[in-house]
Amino acid sequence: MKWSEIIAVSTIAILVLAPCKRVFSQDFQAMEDSLVVLDFFPEYTYEHVPDASYFEIEERLAAISSTIPLHFNERVKSFVDYFSVRNRNYTRMVMARSHYYFPIFEKYLAEYRLPDELKYLAIVESGLAVKARSRASAVGLWQFMYATGRMHGLRIDGYLDERMDPEKSTEAACKHLNMLYREFGNWELALAAYNCGSGNVRKAMRRSGGKTAFWDIYPYLPRETRSYLPQFVAILYVFNYAEEHNFYLEPMELLYPIAYDTVHIGVTLDLPALAGLLEICPEDLEFLNPALRHGVLPESNRTQVIRIPSETTGDFGARRAKILDTLAVLGKAKAQSVAQQASGSIAGRDRIVHVVRSGDVLGKIAQMYRVRLSDLQEWNSINGNLIRVGQRLIVYPHPEAGYSAQNPQPQPPKTTVVNGTRYHIVQPGDSLWSISRAYQDLTIEKLKKLNNLNSDKLQPGQKLVIG
Repeated sequence: MKWSEIIAVSTIAILVLAPCKRVFSQDFQAMEDSLVVLDFFPEYTYEHVPDASYFEIEERLAAISSTIPLHFNERVKSFVDYFSVRNRNYTRMVMARSHYYFPIFEKYLAEYRLPDELKYLAIVESGLAVKARSRASAVGLWQFMYATGRMHGLRIDGYLDERMDPEKSTEAACKHLNMLYREFGNWELALAAYNCGSGNVRKAMRRSGGKTAFWDIYPYLPRETRSYLPQFVAILYVFNYAEEHNFYLEPMELLYPIAYDTVHIGVTLDLPALAGLLEICPEDLEFLNPALRHGVLPESNRTQVIRIPSETTGDFGARRAKILDTLAVLGKAKAQSVAQQASGSIAGRDRIVHVVRSGDVLGKIAQMYRVRLSDLQEWNSINGNLIRVGQRLIVYPHPEAGYSAQNPQPQPPKTTVVNGTRYHIVQPGDSLWSISRAYQDLTIEKLKKLNNLNSDKLQPGQKLVIG
């Protein structure tokens, strides 16, 4: 290592280890880790909780000006009680977060000419936790599945997951909501479809005998979706009548909008190293750049902008050349490691489509393309292992598997005949399963028996008896 590199690394080590200057006062990581769902025991509080009757709530709700219908019934009332009485701590938490995120939502909703009250939908989706991840692998404030996020232009790879970018994910949510409203012409049905998909809403409409109102098809919707719209109406009501329910937040509780500027780095970025050079805490930069999955970006991402606190912009500009030189030295090895190891990484890979055939199993497909089963599930928004014949699966094969955009189909197997015995020559990416599928009447068990194999491990160039 050159002396200049040693000095640069030593300088960063000192800066990163030294006490850092906080730009934000809140413990944001703790807030992001505290996503709350509705299936746990309530947290009781000793503050005064006003009692509101069914008819008082109904009357107040009717007074709210809203493009989206706000029907009131016992189901909605139960969620009003939940948010205003049984779990007030959750409601206080999302109210504090809304101070930061609502201005972002309002900006894009106005730009796309969508109802302003749709901003409350993100509370139902994620509790305003920017890194929220559901059991079905939906991610971010607006809980996008992988395929839907990509459809609306969000970048999702080993380095970036823009489902966690508040600005970009909100714009994508506006596009998706716009699309659903054009499809159904009804906001209640559009919101139901946002939760469970258009197909499930149309299925409920058919099962109801062709009815087209949400509350008419309500019994035929998935269980989660039956709670979805009532939660939306309830949280909208509680926010609009916060004072009547004794919700008062102190200024120190609020998550305030932060002034930031955007910069192009143009070299390999290591976010903690940049924080050290700017003499601020890494958590502050991570908060402003939540889409960076591992705090690194390769040099190839020259067009990607990074957000830095406005108060550090002058310092960055004055020392730009020195900062970029230091980052260029530090980040390459880390970025390469992330590209190879990060879950969901598609860096340097082609996109192909695998059409499911009879006998295909998700785990074996993942093995054939040398990818993680979890990545294959995420790329195709699959929760579980169930697939069907004819289904088209998006795959980003490992380069060593031998598949590419130009070569999306398996190559003809390479064989040789020696003394009347036919052999298959193992290629990179081959597995016992893929080899067995390449030849008629050849099973994995038969292949193992013919070759006295005790394991599934194969080596390129190895010759296997096939008949």
